[in-house]
Amino acid sequence: MATMNVSLPTDMAQFVEDEVEGGGYASSSEVVREALRLLQRDKALEAERLAILRREIGIGLADAAAGRFSQKSVKDIADEVRRDHLGE
Repeated sequence: MATMNVSLPTDMAQFVEDEVEGGGYASSSEVVREALRLLQRDKALEAERLAILRREIGIGLADAAAGRFSQKSVKDIADEVRRDHLGE
């Protein structure tokens, strides 16, 4: 495993120390590794969302080019998204 020295602001260093002292982690390295795993996961989710958005935009552009347009209003679409994805 590679070793790396990292400088942290006081509040972040204190957070790491608190996590170790609280028993959640055996070392400061474990805290940093967990933080980096979470960052990697967030970046992967962001990339996936962007890929989905690009795909959906492509579908919409292709539909528009073929003359296929929805009769739904922006409000109808927003209500549908809220209902289907947000449980409202």
